Formats: sequence, structure tokens, C-alpha cells
Amino acid sequence: MKKFFQLLMTGAMALSLTACGGSSAPAASGDAAASADAGGSTTLVVYSPNSDTEVDMVIPAFEEATGIKIELVSAGTGECVERIDAEKENPQADVLWGGMNYGVYVQHPDLWADYTSPNESLIDEAYRQGDVKCYTNYMLSGSGALIINNKLQKELGFEVNGYADLLNPVLKGKIASGDPTKSSSAWAELTNMLLVMGDEAYDEKAWEYVEQFVAQLDGIQLDSSSAIYKGVADGEYAVGVSYEDPCIKMLSDGADVSVVYPSEGAVWLPAAVAIVKGAPHEDAAQKFVDFLLSDECQTLYAGTTARPTNTSLPLTNEFMKPFSEINVAYEDIPFCAENKTDWQARYASIRDK
Repeated sequence: MKKFFQLLMTGAMALSLTACGGSSAPAASGDAAASADAGGSTTLVVYSPNSDTEVDMVIPAFEEATGIKIELVSAGTGECVERIDAEKENPQADVLWGGMNYGVYVQHPDLWADYTSPNESLIDEAYRQGDVKCYTNYMLSGSGALIINNKLQKELGFEVNGYADLLNPVLKGKIASGDPTKSSSAWAELTNMLLVMGDEAYDEKAWEYVEQFVAQLDGIQLDSSSAIYKGVADGEYAVGVSYEDPCIKMLSDGADVSVVYPSEGAVWLPAAVAIVKGAPHEDAAQKFVDFLLSDECQTLYAGTTARPTNTSLPLTNEFMKPFSEINVAYEDIPFCAENKTDWQARYASIRDK
């Protein structure tokens, strides 16, 4: 199954739109830390929606490794992209760090510069660049994670190992889930279901499962992704259809919960970094991309509740299950992006029955 979806994803990327516009600078050789030469004066302007935890972990390490100082502008993904678009005649930012993905590229293909890091070969082949060369995947976020209230599981006598188990009648009205027409995390969970719950990826049998699952919700759909995992931890719901990062945080904080990865297959979607077309400090921006893929930085991510795209590195967070113990599935990212509007409309019609 893993090899099949790797081929599916690679093939879809090869058939995707022509790679981004902009200058394609030659890749520097060697590790980012060894090759950096900022001359003691470069300041890199980074726009980012990333959390304070991630920022505080990566930026000091990059500055120490390269001597390049970062000027950070923190905002939501939409605001960052809108600002880069508004400034495209006179770019102020060098890098969009986080929030970048295939969907953002398709909507704004003219905002980004092509760049392939020499460290690209260090990461899992499934998450490397395809024909689109203007963004680089540096981190993985699990979109298929089920959080379970241990006390309610014992009282109700249910066991969940995968998506199929969510159809147990005892769970009707006791499942916390979001609305994929409104929530990006719920959208990722829907595409995960559609990928693994049919005879083939995204087929009608998978949609039949979605209809059965929505019926199990009994009209309950939560607007906030945090309401899902917090609601399960507080005992309002028996099971939550969520994503890995917050579920592992609840577990590590001592909540009486379990985290289950669907036996049918769980997807990890990459977070990416992109260099702005016409970036004032393009050389420094390339070094930032190189650093994100370096062993030093990827090892930092291996200790968090996210995962590095270099999946060969051991995870050092004791609550994170290694990929070797999970049925990892690989989403056809371009295909899902192209069908998003139609699939959201279909889900809405199921929800509103």
C-alpha cells in the first residue's frame, strides 16, 4: 500500500502545473551551516504563521549556525500570502516559512522563486519536490489521528483501531469531528478517509463510508479544531477525529486519553517553505531553506509533536509512535486540491440531509 501511494503521489506531481516562475538560483553545495557566509550584515525577512514554539526552536539555531539574523513577521497564512502579493512589485519578504503548500502555489504561482536545496536528497523521497520547484517540504503534520477518552472507552465497551470502528452503534452521537467545508484540519481528515476507505483511492465506496460516518455524528459538528481534542479529554465525547500534533500534546500533558492511527492508513501532509520571487536577500533565503533540511534542524523537529521530512531520523519525543509501527498512506495532493470545491460541496449535501 505504501509503495502504491508513493507512486500515485509522484505521478500526480509530474502531471501538475508547470513549475513556478521566477529566477532559479543554483544550489549551494554542502551543509547550510558549513557553507553560510553572511558577511556579518545580512538580515533575512521571514513571514510565517508558525507557532512561537517552532519559531523559538528554529530561529536561534539558524542564526547561530549561519550568522544571518532573521526579522520575523508573524501572521496567519492568508495574511502572509496577501501581503506578499501586495508587495510583489517591490518585495519586502524573502521567505514564507510554513503555510506554503500545493494549494497556495496553484492560487499564486507567480509569487515564488524556484530553488532546490542540495539537502533535498536527505529527506524521504515521498516528500521531495516534483515538477514544482518553488517550495520545499521540511516538516510533516499527521492528519489522521483519533483521540480516545480512556474512561469512556471502558464504560462503553468499544475499541477503535481504525476508521471502520467509528461506525460502532455505541458511538453514535459520541464522536467529535469538524466540518471540512470550514476547517482545514477537518478537510485533511476527510481526504484521509477518502484515500483509504474505498477499494481504490477516492472512489464511491469511500464516499459511502463518509455518509455512514456523518450519520454517526448525529448532527454534531464542531467549529473549532481545539474543541475536538479538548472535548474528548474532558469526557464530552468518546472519540475525536483530529490530527496528531494536539492529540500528542494532550497525551504528554497527562490527559487520560489514547491516540490511535487508523489501521486503514494515516496521512502526513508536508509543511513547506518558499522563497519569494525577487527576494532582496535571495542567497540568505536559500541558506534558510538548506538549514531547514539539514540534519541539525531536522533533528530538532524529531523531538517535537510534528515530524521531520527526513523520516530516517529517530523520533526523540517518547509519545510519538515511529512510522515503522503505523500504516502510512500517501495523499495525492494535487488531485485533492483540484477536487476540493466539488468534494466540499458533496460533503455539505451529505451533512445537510
